[in-house]
Amino acid sequence: MIRRLYDWTLSLAAGPRAPAALGTVSFVESSVFPIPPDILLIPMVIARREKAWWYALLCTLTSVAGGILGYLIGLFLFEQVAVPILTFYGKMGFVEEFKDIYHQYGWWFVFIAGLTPFPYKVITIASGALGLSLPVFIAASIVSRGIRFFVVAGLLYLFGPPIRDFIEKRLGLMFTIFVVLLVGGFVVLRYI
Repeated sequence: MIRRLYDWTLSLAAGPRAPAALGTVSFVESSVFPIPPDILLIPMVIARREKAWWYALLCTLTSVAGGILGYLIGLFLFEQVAVPILTFYGKMGFVEEFKDIYHQYGWWFVFIAGLTPFPYKVITIASGALGLSLPVFIAASIVSRGIRFFVVAGLLYLFGPPIRDFIEKRLGLMFTIFVVLLVGGFVVLRYI
């Protein structure tokens, strides 16, 4: 089923409504859809390199807007869905402990999820459920999603189709390594 969904999403990149499809996929991926918008962004930039920056901006804005929807899902449906389940299993205490950590480091959680292959939708919903400041959530989302989509578009703009394989297979790993080094650097500086 995921393969069919992937193929269907990819077919949207070739159609005349590709920008609308990109915006839609980018929006819903941030809260519920399992396929990342990169699979549309990559072929669209390869086909029309002069629109690379527009596509990256569209992807960023619609992804952040979809992230706000995910935030609202977490904010308004957490009490109705998650609280009864967590209470039944005796795990509400864990949520309260994690909430304190999340409020302190929430910007980083959102930034990391927005940049790496970690499912961004999980963090968008968690941010609303745990009451992370909405302006903090939006700022971290704009920065991380912007970096992610503009780097993809920029690499394709500069290097064209030959860089496609690297982006599809290794860019997520490179972003993850970057984040680990960045966070590790702050940890080392804190304890030196």
